[in-house]
Amino acid sequence: MRRSSATSTSTDLLLLGHRGARHYAPENSLPAFELALEHGCHGFEFDVRRTRDGKAVVCHDPKAYGMRLANLTYEELMEAAHAQISRGRLRDAMVGHTGILPLLSEVLESFAPRAFLDIEIKETGLEESAMEAVSKHPPAHGFVVSSFLPEVIAAVRRLKRGFSVGFITDKREHLSAWRRIDPDYVIPKFSLVGPTLVDEVHAAGKKLLTWTVNDARMMRRMAAIGVDGIISDDTRLLTRTLAGVR
Repeated sequence: MRRSSATSTSTDLLLLGHRGARHYAPENSLPAFELALEHGCHGFEFDVRRTRDGKAVVCHDPKAYGMRLANLTYEELMEAAHAQISRGRLRDAMVGHTGILPLLSEVLESFAPRAFLDIEIKETGLEESAMEAVSKHPPAHGFVVSSFLPEVIAAVRRLKRGFSVGFITDKREHLSAWRRIDPDYVIPKFSLVGPTLVDEVHAAGKKLLTWTVNDARMMRRMAAIGVDGIISDDTRLLTRTLAGVR
């Protein structure tokens, strides 16, 4: 099924959950990450932001519970979560150390030994603490530190030579910037991906991951044109569709 390419940098097709098994569990939560692996994925992508006290917390949006993470300490964030529990809006098992809004260090401690990790840094200023956490718990099955922000990628490179970095984009007008940024991984939205781009990325010695692919036909197409990894909300469909494609 997979198109052969003499310039391909990998013979393996990575199957990754988008914010974990987002279709089946709360996104960016420990249960969602666990479920992605149970479904047969090699790992998952997840987002990291910073609280007011400098904690690297796993969260996609800049706000949680209607409040900006940057204005809250991690303790205050947990208090807000437990306030939601008291109002019946969250289950206790989905909060803090066992569930949603975990610290990056908690995710790494649990999953670094057994999963490929796409660690997306959503904002500047937390690169150093994030890299310290990754250095303490280096993922045994590979990882990439990714971002939409070129300045984040540059900062990670300065801090940790040898760490794989990835450039994410969902805009066609920004896509060509990968050549200037020179990441290890190019990570475009699937609508931007075609055979020419895959060949160009591979010819440059890079790998290409694509997101968010939730349709079986598109999963098969992306595999056939030679992408190195597919990120999906529907982890069960992804593994059922592409199991054995390497």
